[in-house]
Amino acid sequence: MREQLTQALVALLLIAAILLGVEFGVREGYLKAYEFPPASRIVQGFVELTTVGFPTGVTLWTHILVTVVRIAKGYVAAIAIAVPLGLLIGALPVLDKMTAPLVVFFRSVATLSLLPLAIVWFGAGELTKVILIGYGCFWVMLSNVIAGVKYVDPALIRAARSFKVHGWTLYREVVLPAALPRMFAGARVALGVGFMVIVGAEMIGTIQGLGALIMEARSFYRSEITVIGMLVIGVLGFLISSGLAALERLLLPWGGGLGETSR
Repeated sequence: MREQLTQALVALLLIAAILLGVEFGVREGYLKAYEFPPASRIVQGFVELTTVGFPTGVTLWTHILVTVVRIAKGYVAAIAIAVPLGLLIGALPVLDKMTAPLVVFFRSVATLSLLPLAIVWFGAGELTKVILIGYGCFWVMLSNVIAGVKYVDPALIRAARSFKVHGWTLYREVVLPAALPRMFAGARVALGVGFMVIVGAEMIGTIQGLGALIMEARSFYRSEITVIGMLVIGVLGFLISSGLAALERLLLPWGGGLGETSR
């Protein structure tokens, strides 16, 4: 506990030193404010965002709500499709071998590289943004669900079979509970992908959303607004991911703290 507090204190002191250094550098003319926005300017930008809005009339709360709704739509759709499909593929080795090249290929395609095609096919509206988020989240979640089912500890399966547990009962009582920790870890990774995709997706065809906020700020050289948008995205992602981790600990006490799987 003491070591954790020491690390937190050191981190806070380091951040404070950086902020003070940038503030001093800008005030003394060593740094340019539009390149290195000082903390005072960031605070002023935050007040402006929460009262007047940027662009005018679109407050920070509107940007947050729009972004969260878009991510939620794509993320939930991806989870709803990837989980049952992944459970099916993971349970059937023949199907897994047939689909493995496709999963690896589509998972390797950068989601934002599909943005031009998505605009041609679906336009620059809300549907395109949700589809891109769903696409990015889907392949990450699918691969984690498949891996969760495939790599269940064989000792658990052998133990269950020794008690005459077979078929659907084996899958429901042993395989699925053993795979759930990896599935939750995959859900957290997929959420991170959703937040990465939304920034690029919202830079086209909208002035609402945190990605659009960052884009508009860049166009007007409002670097402090850009920093605020980045910080808000990071905080939102952290809070939601922490919520998923807490839910995992509550629902899956046998998970044993499985770490996040890599993309």
